[in-house]
Amino acid sequence: MPPSAPVTAVIPTLNEAIQIADCVRAVRWADEIIVADGGSSDETPRAAAAAGAKVLQGSWRTIAAQRNAAIAAARNDWVLAVDADERVGPELAEEIGATVGAPEHRAYAVRRANSYAGRTIRFGGWGDDWVVRLFRRDRRYVERRVHEHLEHGDDVGKLRAPLLHTPYRDLSHYVEKLDRYATWGAEELAERGRRAHLVDVLLRPPARFFSMYILRLGFLDGWRGAVLSGLTGVSVFLKYVRLWELGRNSDG
Repeated sequence: MPPSAPVTAVIPTLNEAIQIADCVRAVRWADEIIVADGGSSDETPRAAAAAGAKVLQGSWRTIAAQRNAAIAAARNDWVLAVDADERVGPELAEEIGATVGAPEHRAYAVRRANSYAGRTIRFGGWGDDWVVRLFRRDRRYVERRVHEHLEHGDDVGKLRAPLLHTPYRDLSHYVEKLDRYATWGAEELAERGRRAHLVDVLLRPPARFFSMYILRLGFLDGWRGAVLSGLTGVSVFLKYVRLWELGRNSDG
C-alpha cells in the first residue's frame, strides 16, 4: 500500500509505556497518529512521541473523552480508533488504505481477533467481537466509563481483515483491569440511580459464567475458556458488591 494513507489513527492511553511504541509503529502507514494521554505516571507520552505520534495530554474522565479529543484534533477526514493493546496487521492496513480511497460507507466495523495466553479465543463471545473503528471524523464516542461506543449510525460496512487484540498480558494484569472496570461499572450504575440487591450478588455472577462457558461454548477453548469465564463471573460479582458498597455509603 502507499507509504501514507489519508487516515488519522487515534489512541487513548494511560500508563501504557510497555506497549504504546509497538501500537504506534503498527499504524505508521497512517498520515497522522494522535495519542491522547489521560495523565500517565510512566513514560507513555515520551515513548509515543519517540515512535512518531503527536501526543495530547489532559485529564479526561473517560476513554471516550480521550478519543473524542483526538478526533477533534484530526486533520484527515477518516479516523481509525485503536487501543494500545491492539495491533493493525499488514492485511488490515492494506484494506483500510483501499477502503478510504473508494469508500462505500461512512463507517466500518472490524472484527477483533482476541487472544489470551498466546492463543486466539474463538468462543465465549470473544470470537464474535465486532467494533466500529474506521469512520468519518464528524462522528464521536458516547462518553461512558465502560463499554464506550461510537454514536449510532446506520451506514456501516465491514472490513474483512481482523484487528489483533491482546487485552491481558498475564493473570496479574487481568486482575488489575478486572478490578478497575468493576469499579467503573459500579460507579456508572450508581450515577444512574441503580442499587445492588442480594439477587445481583448471588445470581448474576454464576449466570454470567454459565452463559459464557456453556451457552456461548467457552468450554471449546479449553482451560483458557474456563479461566476467562470464571474471571468474567468474578468481575460481575465485584461490580455488584461495589455497587452495594456505594449505596451503603450514600445512606450514611
